[in-house]
Amino acid sequence: MHPKRILDLALGSVLLALAAPALLAAAAARALRRPPGSLLVREAATGLHGRTFTLRTLPVRRLRLDALSRLPHVVRGEMSLVGPAPLPPGAPGADAAWRHLVKPGLTGLAQVRRGSALPWDEPLLLDQHYVEHHGMGLDAALLLRTPRALIGTPRRRGR
Repeated sequence: MHPKRILDLALGSVLLALAAPALLAAAAARALRRPPGSLLVREAATGLHGRTFTLRTLPVRRLRLDALSRLPHVVRGEMSLVGPAPLPPGAPGADAAWRHLVKPGLTGLAQVRRGSALPWDEPLLLDQHYVEHHGMGLDAALLLRTPRALIGTPRRRGR
């Protein structure tokens, strides 16, 4: 088994176990406010080698739990902890050949650089840079920087 997959499986399983109570509480709260069957958002995403899989997400962005609800995809091997953002087929950049060389990830360069505050094309360029330069050292650095990026406020351009 590849070292990255071992890390994804081990750390992903631990994170899923730690996040489970918060995810269950968020799911229960959402279930009380939503009609039956609308608990998870399901959308197609392209993964390694262009394979399409169904991405299931608990949409609780306000609490920043939406990414954690994707941890089962990491444990199953459809996604990685670190990689380019998962995109639906047909989205700008989703069909780029470089994107299909690695699994999509929960976090990556664009997320650590505060993706929502970036110009529209910069996340794609950062994803491409990750694919071209990925390795365990970069993954470790991004994993260490992700918690701070999640709780910090988006940086403004020019600062």
